Amino acid sequence: MTRHGKKYLEAAKLVEPERRYEIAEGAELLPKLSITTFDGTIEAHLRLGVDPRHADQLVRGTVVLPHGTGKTSRVIVFAQGEKAQEALRAGADDVGGDDLVKKIDAGWFEFDVAIATPDMMGTVGRLGKKLGPRGLMPNPKSGTVTFDIERAVSEIKSGRIEFKVDRAGIVHVPVGRASFTPEQLAANVATLVDAIQRAKPSGAKGTYMRTLTLAPTMGPGVHIDIPSALAAANT
Repeated sequence: MTRHGKKYLEAAKLVEPERRYEIAEGAELLPKLSITTFDGTIEAHLRLGVDPRHADQLVRGTVVLPHGTGKTSRVIVFAQGEKAQEALRAGADDVGGDDLVKKIDAGWFEFDVAIATPDMMGTVGRLGKKLGPRGLMPNPKSGTVTFDIERAVSEIKSGRIEFKVDRAGIVHVPVGRASFTPEQLAANVATLVDAIQRAKPSGAKGTYMRTLTLAPTMGPGVHIDIPSALAAANT
């Protein structure tokens, strides 16, 4: 049984455990629930009514959060020629081809997202065993294998995140920081929920979105009324 400290227990008193909060109310409460001395991340945990073991029930996609995540992602790009120059102009942290592959193969992983032009995937494929387990392998489904390098780098730098359902049928993604205003948090969550709703797979049966919990890095979570989040996305 998990034993929580005094700060956690005090914060937990602010939450009604069985209540499903309207998105605006939940966002107002969240900063008060973070018990860290640093600016903790706020995460969304959305339980879906899908079975990820079936290909027609996988949920995956990307979305640009209107207020970002509070963290600037370090982006590298596998490209050459004009596309390499485009990546640098867009603000990529490192750009290269064989040289970048060798650097990573030697153990360098100081980046959060890797993008590649389609013609570079034969070269990048040599890193599959190292990038794959870390979730860093460029993938067309996540928009990280593309010739539109400028757009991809700019979106990721400005707050684009990837969401993917795990084996338990849950999507876990960061939606901001404890220092965000309630309006910023609510807008980010609404945008995420709307994107996941649009990504509903053909094989999903019954209730698609079952529960939504928002929680700080350290601190109690708050259950959110999903219809209120969807409604907020359409206002």
